[in-house]
Amino acid sequence: MKKIRIGGGAGYAGDRIEPALELAQKGEIQYLVFECLAERTIAIGQKQKAADPTKGFNELLADRMNMVLPTCIEKGIKIITNMGSANPLYAGKLVAEIAKSLGAEKLKIAIVSGDDVLDMAIKSDLKLDEIGKPISQCNKQILSANAYLGAEAMVEALNNGADIIIAGRVSDPSLFLAPMMHEFGWKSDNWEMLGKGTLIGHLLECGGQITGGYYADPGFKDVPDLARLGFPIAEVDEQGNAVITKVAGSGGCVTVDTCKEQMLYEIHQPDRYITPDVVADFSQVTFTQIAADRVEVRGGNGVERTGTLKVSVGYPDGFIGEGEISYAGPGAVARGQLALDIVKQRFDICGFKPEEVRYDLIGVNSLHGDTLSQSSQPYEVRVRVAARCNAKADAAKVGNEVETLYTNGPAGGGGATKSVKEILAMDSTLISRDLVTATVDYLEI
Repeated sequence: MKKIRIGGGAGYAGDRIEPALELAQKGEIQYLVFECLAERTIAIGQKQKAADPTKGFNELLADRMNMVLPTCIEKGIKIITNMGSANPLYAGKLVAEIAKSLGAEKLKIAIVSGDDVLDMAIKSDLKLDEIGKPISQCNKQILSANAYLGAEAMVEALNNGADIIIAGRVSDPSLFLAPMMHEFGWKSDNWEMLGKGTLIGHLLECGGQITGGYYADPGFKDVPDLARLGFPIAEVDEQGNAVITKVAGSGGCVTVDTCKEQMLYEIHQPDRYITPDVVADFSQVTFTQIAADRVEVRGGNGVERTGTLKVSVGYPDGFIGEGEISYAGPGAVARGQLALDIVKQRFDICGFKPEEVRYDLIGVNSLHGDTLSQSSQPYEVRVRVAARCNAKADAAKVGNEVETLYTNGPAGGGGATKSVKEILAMDSTLISRDLVTATVDYLEI
């Protein structure tokens, strides 16, 4: 039975690069996939592209390609990635330049576009889910609207001999599903196989999470050698069954439990996981430990895809002003609380009324509030005040007031910091898939 090996080379935009090289050098893989887009990432990319039409793609693209391309070219490993973000064309051009500098010959780079539906979203006046209003009534400056594309355009590129695929906003598991469809001849309406492939893609898409990253809990769930965490490999057969593993000798572990946690990660309804390719069903999945760091995966399924595609919509939504300062030693919590009380009063005195504001003692109540937090008194605390404001100048007042605690607040304050950050808010909507057309262009060396 035919099998292929697919490596998960990244789980987010800024992920480690060495494990991807390890996959290429030692993983005996045919495909290396870099999944590098979160919800906000592409909105940030659109903003960068608006300022400079040659920017807007993943900032580690060049570093990753310089690291892995020599090995991938030598071994014939195909690369698939969404590092094109808001500007896959210029990302592809950069990869072509890097490949030429490495002496590559007869290399075919596919550029997958069509996910940018900003004009169509505005024209169709789509209703945003969280705001609950059509775009025309939201009083927001819409910066980006990108539809989640499926695997079909990438399959087309592979069928046409692409060695490297650079895409923008495609569904995370679709990056991994595409080579399965290409290699095994799965049709775009074979819902069972697409469901199985989507399951495998979902298991790989977060990189090191399935090999023990984001899993470790000392004394309860111990993971060896996390500093050298190996990234995952899926050994897939034409029936859609897979073995999840990693490079022998790399850090981390692949167990039934690491696989279960990753399968449920970000899944709202396991028996109806909606993607552009299929509505996947993970409810009957089984994991079996067949050897050390080898887990067999079976039981994925799927039904017909929906008639709509998810669209992530980004827009500027004001600024966050933040200030922090530390207190340590006896009475640190009491002095930290006094510092927060002073800032609250200062805001009242100055007539400062932000849209939202938080007053936290990091290490005491910043995550779960006073009710759930431990009552024991720590030796040190970090005061944090953060507020959302419509104007940048107002947001700057937050850190300024915290900084004045140096000489106008409790004893022993130190390490004050302040910052102002623009908020790029995200919302979602649905668009008819008939209105979205994926395109594939090629660069050849």
